[in-house]
Amino acid sequence: MKLKYSSHIGMFSGIGCLVALMATTAMAAPKSTTIEHCEKNSLKNTELVLCLDQVKNRADKELTTWVNNQIFILEALSKKTGRGAPLNIFNRSQKLFGKYREDNCRWQYLQVAPATGATTAYKICYINLTKARIAELSKLNR
Repeated sequence: MKLKYSSHIGMFSGIGCLVALMATTAMAAPKSTTIEHCEKNSLKNTELVLCLDQVKNRADKELTTWVNNQIFILEALSKKTGRGAPLNIFNRSQKLFGKYREDNCRWQYLQVAPATGATTAYKICYINLTKARIAELSKLNR
């Protein structure tokens, strides 16, 4: 497919500038760690959503660390005892947690939509459930 130089180049360079601007904004923004920090320091809804994205991404990374730790522990238990059921059930529970979190936060989004705060409601729900799962997994290994 050939693109016309005059009509599409401007659009693609505009998209490229937008992507570069978003990347620059994300790099320049301080790394937020809490919902409260985002709510306190964000003047516009777009700033709040970007800040919550940072919190969400950090929570996802932390959850991944705890999940991997639990898998490591259960794999060692499986090798020691020959019982693989705990690992299999943990993996299933983690998969179901992801589905539960998505659906639980989706209905909260839909309840608020099409209002401006719908995306915020979804992200706050997602972050809170992720942090609760992290707390649960961290207690198992004390």
